[in-house]
Amino acid sequence: MIDRNARVLLIYTGGTIGMMENMETGALEPFNFSHLRSNMPEIKRLNFSVETYLFDPPIDSSDMSLAVWQQIGRVIEMNYADYDGFVILHGTDTMAYTASALSFMFRNLTKPVILTGSQLPIGKLRTDGKENLITALEIAADKDADGHPVVPELSVYMQNLLMRGNRTTKVNADNFSAFTSPNYPFLAEVGLDIRYNRPMILQPDYNKPVQFNYAMDARVSILKLFPGITEDVVKAHVEIPGMKGMVLEAYGTGNGPVYPWFSKQIGRALERGILIVNVTQCLYGSVEMHRYENGRQLETMGVISGYDITTEAALAKLMILFGQGESREEVRRLMQLPLRGEMTLRR
Repeated sequence: MIDRNARVLLIYTGGTIGMMENMETGALEPFNFSHLRSNMPEIKRLNFSVETYLFDPPIDSSDMSLAVWQQIGRVIEMNYADYDGFVILHGTDTMAYTASALSFMFRNLTKPVILTGSQLPIGKLRTDGKENLITALEIAADKDADGHPVVPELSVYMQNLLMRGNRTTKVNADNFSAFTSPNYPFLAEVGLDIRYNRPMILQPDYNKPVQFNYAMDARVSILKLFPGITEDVVKAHVEIPGMKGMVLEAYGTGNGPVYPWFSKQIGRALERGILIVNVTQCLYGSVEMHRYENGRQLETMGVISGYDITTEAALAKLMILFGQGESREEVRRLMQLPLRGEMTLRR
């Protein structure tokens, strides 16, 4: 039930939804929020309060950084007590990374924080931006019979689907259905009504406050395996000075080559204290390194399983945990536990 007294803060960071087409080059360029509001008179028809916070200048999501994530987090923290929910307008290219990072930055979130955007600018006749924005605002204002938010977690809303933020990945650059949650059910599906999947929604402890953490460590990387990968490529990754963690995008259920040089380089990385998290390149499924000898070798060496975590979430989780100053062993332990519903354990 949408609370008529609800107050929702709409945070405009940038992205396609607020862009204009350069008439000379045809390229989309960031515009300002007044353009968005002028093309969205529907906002005024909502029966609850919507206020805005603008990033000036707007940020192209390709320029997303740890500093911007921290800025977004601080905006929410500063306004947390005054609003019932938050909607963040964000470019789609790095939205899954931002959603993952913010989910780990906020602990015991008790209010909705929803990221949304569009594939077409709001001024285009066929834009997907209007429905995405209006529905995200309505979900942010929705409460249950006890007066608690229906979705008190960090989520992404795109094209009729509400998804856990740290479970999302962008799968299409051309269609409105740009995102999916491959290994976790949708939190809600929207048609004539908003159909919530309530058992799948995280529930906080309302007797405890939300905690905000902004410390992050960028000394992490992603290594994607591919047929023909050379020792020089792997060596270049594992010998980056100061590297603390690496997300290894392996084949299938977590398999890698058994070349002696590959084992040597992975072994050296582990000896240097680099924490390696094994995730699958497949969109669906989970890492199970014990299934095949190629994966078992990595497990025996000390590479840890990321189970069904996305690459985006694994990277953000490493950044947050190392940023908090946790020891390598503690990070290793926590990377194998679901902290914000980002993974499903399979033993």
